[in-house]
Amino acid sequence: MKRLRPLVFFGSALVLGVITSVLVFSWLQNEKNRLMAAPLPTSQNVQVVVANADIPWGSKLTSEMVLMQEVPPGAIPEGHFKTVDEIKDRVLLVDVKRNEMLLESKLAPLGTTGGGVAAVTDVNKRAMSVKVDDVIGVAGFIKPADRVDVMVTIEATPGKPEHAVSKTILEHVKVLAAGTQMERKGKDEEPTQVQVITVEVDVDEAEKLALASNQGKLRLALRNPLNSERVLTKGANLGALLNSFQAKKVHEGDGAIRVEVIKGDVRKEIKF
Repeated sequence: MKRLRPLVFFGSALVLGVITSVLVFSWLQNEKNRLMAAPLPTSQNVQVVVANADIPWGSKLTSEMVLMQEVPPGAIPEGHFKTVDEIKDRVLLVDVKRNEMLLESKLAPLGTTGGGVAAVTDVNKRAMSVKVDDVIGVAGFIKPADRVDVMVTIEATPGKPEHAVSKTILEHVKVLAAGTQMERKGKDEEPTQVQVITVEVDVDEAEKLALASNQGKLRLALRNPLNSERVLTKGANLGALLNSFQAKKVHEGDGAIRVEVIKGDVRKEIKF
């Protein structure tokens, strides 16, 4: 009897293992059938308004400029539009590309009438145009939405260029438009094309720009879009310009010559 006891335990364990396996298999099979029978969750795409072609900023939107496109719900940012009527007669503040989604942040505020520069100008600022040439206008590289600094060079004493002063008068000014217009300088002269840059300024800045454009020569400095730092300068005149880089000779007691080189605020001595 004692020799048969291990066989009894082994047989019992085998029977229990078979029963457990059958029960687990049956449960897994039932779960599989239940999951297959249950309807899969579906995320229905959403219709949004996108551009039908490349549209420049300042354009007044019409139904022909846009179309409806399906987008997954998780890929839709805030401020999107679900119907064409919502964007009709709205004005673009930025350029948009074909199939780009239209958002509230890319459009002028509701109630803005007409298109062009007036529609994209800040409600608290003014749009002001100045005539420039290729040199002043950074050789044609300035385009709408760029940021520039405005500098002026004025002869403090008329007829004496040595008394001229250059000064930065405006910083981080937004460019609204850049183009050309026809201008006739004399009665019998042929009209010529003149480049015009339109910038966005407040009232105080507009007064400075008006005076500078009439009294001196303007220069525009194109800024990196990531640089919004404002720097106060003293301006530059002819004396400061010539003194910014000079050499001073001093004879040493041993006959050597010491030259002091001044470059801005850096001084360096060289011996010969």
